[in-house]
Amino acid sequence: MSNAVANKAETEVATNSSLKQSTPQPANSHDAAKLLNGSLARTNGLTHAAASVSASSSATSAGYNVSSAAGSGSVSGSGGANSSLASSSASAVSSLLSAVTPSTALPLPPSSNGLQLPYERFRAEDTSYVPIAQFYAGRSVFITGGTGFMGKVLVEKLLRSCPDIRNIYLLIRPKRGQEVSARLTELLNAPLFESLRQEKPKELSKVIPISGDITSEELGISEKDQNLLCRNVSVVFHSAATVKFDEKLKLSVTINMLGTKRLVELCHRMLSLDALIHVSTAYCNCDRTDVSEVIYAPPYNPDDIISLINWLPEDILDQLTPSLIGKRPNTYTFTKALAEHMLLKEAGNLPVAIVRPSIVTASLNEPFAGWVDNFNGPTGLVSALAKGMFRTMMCEKNYVADMVPVDIVINLMIAAAWRTATRKSNNLLIYNCCTGQRNPIVWSEFVKHAMSSVRKHPLEGCLWYPTGDLRMNRPMNTLNCIVKHFLPAYILDGVARIMGKKPFVVNVQNKIAKAVECLEYFATRQWRFKDDNVHALLHTLSPKDREIFVFDVRHINWDNYVERYVLGFREFLFKQRPDSLPASRKRMLRLYYLHQLTKLVAVLLTWRFLMSRSKRLNDLWSAFLENALKMARLIPFL
Repeated sequence: MSNAVANKAETEVATNSSLKQSTPQPANSHDAAKLLNGSLARTNGLTHAAASVSASSSATSAGYNVSSAAGSGSVSGSGGANSSLASSSASAVSSLLSAVTPSTALPLPPSSNGLQLPYERFRAEDTSYVPIAQFYAGRSVFITGGTGFMGKVLVEKLLRSCPDIRNIYLLIRPKRGQEVSARLTELLNAPLFESLRQEKPKELSKVIPISGDITSEELGISEKDQNLLCRNVSVVFHSAATVKFDEKLKLSVTINMLGTKRLVELCHRMLSLDALIHVSTAYCNCDRTDVSEVIYAPPYNPDDIISLINWLPEDILDQLTPSLIGKRPNTYTFTKALAEHMLLKEAGNLPVAIVRPSIVTASLNEPFAGWVDNFNGPTGLVSALAKGMFRTMMCEKNYVADMVPVDIVINLMIAAAWRTATRKSNNLLIYNCCTGQRNPIVWSEFVKHAMSSVRKHPLEGCLWYPTGDLRMNRPMNTLNCIVKHFLPAYILDGVARIMGKKPFVVNVQNKIAKAVECLEYFATRQWRFKDDNVHALLHTLSPKDREIFVFDVRHINWDNYVERYVLGFREFLFKQRPDSLPASRKRMLRLYYLHQLTKLVAVLLTWRFLMSRSKRLNDLWSAFLENALKMARLIPFL
């Protein structure tokens, strides 16, 4: 391949051109032939390698068994020859992958850096303007991931702010013998829907469960329900994904990539589809420092990766995963990047937009401030800090902590669907939903606000006075982890055993350490996410719609937000009522004095130890005290 074509492989795929041209034609037939041959060679090479490895594995199935049912990827066998075979097979495929160039998607014609033009501002005299709530009136919506953190907020917001919406179909997986109708009832009885239950109870009847599974063929949806969706749905929100950073590659590909592909196939059959909103992540391109609102060329062809997971045993995939994901930290960001490119290829002429949030945290205002239902991301670490169990981590304190409240993301998704449907176009728009450009907060400020809030609104049963430090010195951080995290944990568990109670602190510290390891990559690096499309979309809304569907991050007051964040996880995660705060504050005061006393005792013991070990230091201390007493006698009033 010529250098010119090879260099283009690294350039971004500008998404503002026709989706019907997923790959534009090179300038001449010679380059086209090269590009086609290179692509075929890459695909065939990976597929043939996968087939050969699979055949080798089958030929020696008597020697070892792959435990794929448990999803553990573990291999049991007899003798060293089998492990050597697995190792050599992985090495062969890994060598092939290292020789493969990234997917050679050439840049599509640029137009204002991905902005859809014209991007008109709202004009009061524009009689063609359709308010967002009016747009959703009489329409039915299909949501995947509706039982997740973001999905719940999306359902609540649509019911509350778009009262004339027709139906909301939720893809729900039967779980632990629980039917989808029971899961829906449980969902609608959550505190999130309290105001709707009291003020508009009939609105909840608009939510209809669709039994299915994102990991199954045709999403596990029955033919009857598929026909129902195809006849009635006009807006689709795809937020189903595995967000586990340490997920196995096979499951991550199945959910994040194959799930997206299967949904697009269903959308092609919908008779009146006006908008498909795909939820990705701003960190899918975390191998770049500057991330624009465009789709970048993926590291591999998505179809090749799907072929690999279909052909290779899971233990081989586990060995290959670090080589496959490359500079990305986990399978989540890797598969999300591939899913975007696959969506560009598979969508054809569907009206599609992609929303890329950064780190999604508790709600800013809706349905009430501070709502959160999981310990993912910063929530788990701030909770551990509030409990007095987390005191040090690797983090560049002056880097931007790009967090965005969940209701900001949901409002943007709803507005993006409105925009996609009311301004028909063949263009695919991407919206980077982030705070780093318009209203940044650095990690040190976030930790300072969090520390102040957890001391002001302490948790019940707090184990120690909350303190903590952000470090970039790994040996010092490791030493502090041992001394401040694990040493106290083993002591407390030892005391628990003596008292006949079940030890748990070491187990909790291991979970915290795992969470910190996942977040460390994002806390020690910084990105610049451009959000021009989000800013432009904001200005197309009427003043009333801006008040109802708020996604202007410049309005966030971080000090107030973090305080409500802490109160939120105190109430919704730890189930602690506000009337318990006075007792918790008294306990926090006692812990503060105990913390100061402990520091004083530690200093005295350290000094005593040094004095006993060094005669010179002892002499210096005696001389210092003698001189201090002489100086004191010179003071007249003494």
